[in-house]
Amino acid sequence: MSLVFISHPNCALHDVGNEHPESPERLDAINDRLITSGLDFSLVKLQAEPATKQHLYRVHDQSYVDEIFAKTPEHGMVHLDDDTQMMPRSLDAALYAAGANIMAVDKVMSGEAKQAFCAVRPPGHHAERDKAMGFCIFNNVAVAAAHAMEVYGLERVAIIDFDVHHGNGTENIFFDDPRVLFCSSYQYPFYPHNVGPGNAHILNLPLPPGTDGDSWQEAITEQWLAKIDAFAPQLVLFSAGFDAHFEDDMAHFKLVETDYHWITKEMKKIADKHCGGRMISTLEGGYNYSALGRSVAVHIKAMMD
Repeated sequence: MSLVFISHPNCALHDVGNEHPESPERLDAINDRLITSGLDFSLVKLQAEPATKQHLYRVHDQSYVDEIFAKTPEHGMVHLDDDTQMMPRSLDAALYAAGANIMAVDKVMSGEAKQAFCAVRPPGHHAERDKAMGFCIFNNVAVAAAHAMEVYGLERVAIIDFDVHHGNGTENIFFDDPRVLFCSSYQYPFYPHNVGPGNAHILNLPLPPGTDGDSWQEAITEQWLAKIDAFAPQLVLFSAGFDAHFEDDMAHFKLVETDYHWITKEMKKIADKHCGGRMISTLEGGYNYSALGRSVAVHIKAMMD
């Protein structure tokens, strides 16, 4: 089977206002670019099913999950933190976003597909075990990793987070779980304003504003690649944020599409070597529509090649 592209129309229902950068139009930009690039015809498109509370309890405190359900408003909007809001359909979108990652793991681990891309929102990598933050309600990539370990017995899952913001939520969830090798490159100082303590299986890579593709690739080559290879992952997951692109004014990195192609190909070499090419990517940031669409297209193409 070709790469499976998993999404759901309900992921567009989370809409907290025209001024908010994390908008439903992000998914439209991706779909439009896949069509114009010709990739759309090479993908197997699937509609996600919603995650259950039991899926979420694997990575979030039960009290937190239950609180999110209870806080869902019938009208208007509620704030979970300063920049994370919920409106009446936000919970629905978040459940489908997490559920897409469950489906992706099932498709890849069953052998029905080698790779999957989850075009979902809201994003997830800032959501901690008991806290929403940074536009994120549930931690989608963490849900995927936990499902792979719980259901399929995996003992080594690598998560590669190349969003321009530190994946603090994923680090928080897996800090004490050596089955997960978590690698996060990000601009520092910048939101969420922490370097991340890291440990033997949490590889944080804080880089200064203005970092360009050559510097980024050099740092990843020196600090990550050999360690990921030695870890011998049984599954590679991407927290795929594209807000480090130089056209994206969310931050101050200077990456371009070829940098996203490069990191994907480097991880594909490792996945081909250790786990039959099994890779799953889930959308995180990326707020310039044109740059987002182009970057996702090259990322998917690199996964498939």
